[in-house]
Amino acid sequence: MKPRTISHRERLEVCLSGQLPDRVPVALWRHFPVDDQTPDGLAAATAAFQRTYDFDLIKVTPSSSFCLKDWGAEDTWRGNPEGTRDYTRRVIQHPEDWGKLPFLDPLSGHLGDQITCLRILTAEFSHHTPIVQTIFSPLAQAKNLVGGDKLLVHLRQFPDALHSGLERITQTTLRFLEEIRKTGIDGIFYAVQHAQLGILSPAEFDAFGRYYDLRLLEAAEDLWLNIIHIHGNDIMFSRVLDYPAAIINWHDRQTAPSLAEARLQWKGVLCGGLRQWETMVLGTPDQVIEESRDAIHQTLGERFILGTGCVVPITAPAGNLLAARQIVDQIAAS
Repeated sequence: MKPRTISHRERLEVCLSGQLPDRVPVALWRHFPVDDQTPDGLAAATAAFQRTYDFDLIKVTPSSSFCLKDWGAEDTWRGNPEGTRDYTRRVIQHPEDWGKLPFLDPLSGHLGDQITCLRILTAEFSHHTPIVQTIFSPLAQAKNLVGGDKLLVHLRQFPDALHSGLERITQTTLRFLEEIRKTGIDGIFYAVQHAQLGILSPAEFDAFGRYYDLRLLEAAEDLWLNIIHIHGNDIMFSRVLDYPAAIINWHDRQTAPSLAEARLQWKGVLCGGLRQWETMVLGTPDQVIEESRDAIHQTLGERFILGTGCVVPITAPAGNLLAARQIVDQIAAS
């Protein structure tokens, strides 16, 4: 692999400034099931992945329950190829339970464990490679506390109760954000899961999603590498265009807008271009290279980070991951 001429941190700083770096940045991330149940295990697995592929940023990907277990949520590993865990106990059984959620201490329990994980990773990598921590939106956290179908029932039949819960989730997440900032991370990866027309109307998303999203993102504005991830299909891209973040990531190969369209709308950096399943799991290195070249062509290589629309499945062949990492060097050298 060709030696870097500048650090990952410097490359991303150039990219975010709107100038062309020495090569297009690239970043892939994945879950680490079983390993993600302890701070040392998640840190070690994340570090090993980074040492193997040398991506331009490290996205720390705990299980989605990391921020919910201190409320009593339970989950288990059943072999999902995305690396996600299945919930076995929901915390919210009745609408009135939302108002009973306590405000959590971010320095104890599973939240405290995640801070320990970040301290381990920043100590090794942050001088040359930026690190971002996954933060799930309050509405995404609420979904996992109650279950997806019941969330929609509460949203439409018991909105005041749900707002009470979302406020408690937001306050706890703000406290967690304040503490993880002290670890030296460079940004957050803010996961929005309900900006989808197949789930909510725009008005519902504004009231139950966007309102709380903006409060958290505004509190994180001092971090320079914040990434917004808009999950799913038929997304409300226009409803997040004013979200304060440097980078936006979505399933650009399966839902509008395309990279070429988005670069005319989003003020910052785009991240994507590679399909999770069809290309990274079921494709070949040559297909990864072809899709990477197309993504770079769509964006002219400007304000762009090559990546997938979401996590890379844990079943993705190593050769495909390596192809995504190496193609940016090959293009720069050609």
